[in-house]
Amino acid sequence: MRITTTIESLPGIYRAYLFLLLSMGLALLTVNAQAGERSGKEVVDSVCAACHATGAQGAPKIGDQDAWHSRASQGLSSLTLHALNGIRNMPAHGGDKQLSDLEIARAVTYMVNQSGGNWIEPASAAELTKVRSGEQVVKTACAKCHAEGVGGAPKIGDKQAWIKRMELGLPYLVSSAIHGHGGMPSRGGQANLTDVELRSAILYMYYPAGITTEAKSTAKQDAGVTTDPNHKIVDGIDIYLGIVRAEHLHELPKDSPERSMHGGIPKGSGYYHLNVSLFDEKSHAPITDAQVQMHFNWPGLSSPPIELEPMLMGGSFGQYVKPQPGTLYVINLSIKRPESRTVETKFQHKF
Repeated sequence: MRITTTIESLPGIYRAYLFLLLSMGLALLTVNAQAGERSGKEVVDSVCAACHATGAQGAPKIGDQDAWHSRASQGLSSLTLHALNGIRNMPAHGGDKQLSDLEIARAVTYMVNQSGGNWIEPASAAELTKVRSGEQVVKTACAKCHAEGVGGAPKIGDKQAWIKRMELGLPYLVSSAIHGHGGMPSRGGQANLTDVELRSAILYMYYPAGITTEAKSTAKQDAGVTTDPNHKIVDGIDIYLGIVRAEHLHELPKDSPERSMHGGIPKGSGYYHLNVSLFDEKSHAPITDAQVQMHFNWPGLSSPPIELEPMLMGGSFGQYVKPQPGTLYVINLSIKRPESRTVETKFQHKF
């Protein structure tokens, strides 16, 4: 038997209760709609452009690189906090209390990028769970140039070509991919690629499927020695050593946060930046919970221990050093992780 009824036929108390449920349902729908965080452009177009499009009331105008450069140097966290709390003539949350913290951070990023910056738009926790693998990124974005070496791009799996680039360290390869280099546009022309995805893609092109297994088995047979003198695999840890002249860091974009790491680029000549990047051998996930210590040995002498500081790129640790030119150094690394034994390894480098 089919029973039908109408709202009007219900007793008053049930009718009121039903309307309450419907109202709650509409409210939940509204909340859920708001939970779908808007992009930076959407927020800027609907809220921020009222002042920032024209520079009204002293707001930095979108596209004014000089006005935004000094602000961008403060970093995303600081600029977002200003927007959340309000600053000078700008009210809290840009005058729109419905804006979430994430939406404001995205709006700030969008305006910085429209004014000469090259920041990546923050992602929500849900979006971060959708990170693409290195292989996926390479096949959909990088392969169009790196498969055949178009325009001088290092070919996928060409170890010698990648070893030469790895000498600068993995963080600098990722930074080049983020900002663009030579004929390669920023983020390989795919603005939605995250820093983590770019790093995974670089590692995949360095050791693509089929080459990885061979390299690892050789490394195990030779006690952690690989064909790359700046790469070792020790006790399940992929260890990459990068060394670059400090003066080359001045070539990074002015708003690059790497310029301020370890207290800033040292003045004077003879300085190098040394970085160590650590990855889990099986999962390729960056190792961020390590304490990394280094000391130099060279003929008849040894340096005191040097603590390597965590870098902006998770899984990388670095510090500035000033070695003697023309001298062959043994670089001793000590890697300590919580509840794990200390891993020791050595590299050689002539500065």
